[in-house]
Amino acid sequence: MNQDLGDGIRLRPLREGDASALAEAYSRNRTHLEPWDPKRADEYFTAARQESLVAYTLGEMGAGRSSALVLTDDHERIVGRVNLSDIVRGAFESSHLGYWLDARLTGHGIMRRAVSAAIAHARTDLGLHRIQAATLVHNTASQRVLAATGFAQIGLAERYLHIAGEWRDHLLFQRLLE
Repeated sequence: MNQDLGDGIRLRPLREGDASALAEAYSRNRTHLEPWDPKRADEYFTAARQESLVAYTLGEMGAGRSSALVLTDDHERIVGRVNLSDIVRGAFESSHLGYWLDARLTGHGIMRRAVSAAIAHARTDLGLHRIQAATLVHNTASQRVLAATGFAQIGLAERYLHIAGEWRDHLLFQRLLE
C-alpha cells in the first residue's frame, strides 16, 4: 500500500529507518496526543526507543499480526499513524484500529481518508472480516471519523484502557468488511 490521500499527504507502510522521523513526530505532537495516550516516559520520544518499537512492529507485521501505516507530508515527514493491530485469524479474521494525526492537520478530512484507505487494505490485502475501534467517551472528533467511515457503535467498555494516568471508559465501534 502506498496511497495519495490528497493535501500533499501519503499513506504508506511503516519501514525500517522511520524511527527518527517518528521520534520527531511524537515530540512535535506530545501535548496534542497526551490526553488520548497512555502516560509516556521521556524515553518514548527518542529515536532509540522508536527504533526498538519500529523493529518490534516490523516483526509483528512480518508475522501477520499487524499492519502499521504512516502518513507523510510533501517533505516525507511523518505526520500520523494508522495501525491495524492484534490481527486474529481463523474464525475471527479481525483486528483493532488505532490512529493519530499531527495537530496542525486535524479538521481537514485527512484522517477520514486514511481510515478509509486502511479499511480497503484490511478487506482487500489482509482479507479481514471485521475491524474494531475504541475511543474515549469524550473524543467526538475520533467518533466522527469512525462514523464517516462506516463504523457502528456497539457498546461501552468501562475502565477499558489506562489513558492519561487513569482507567478510562471507551465507546466501542466495529466495521464489518463484507
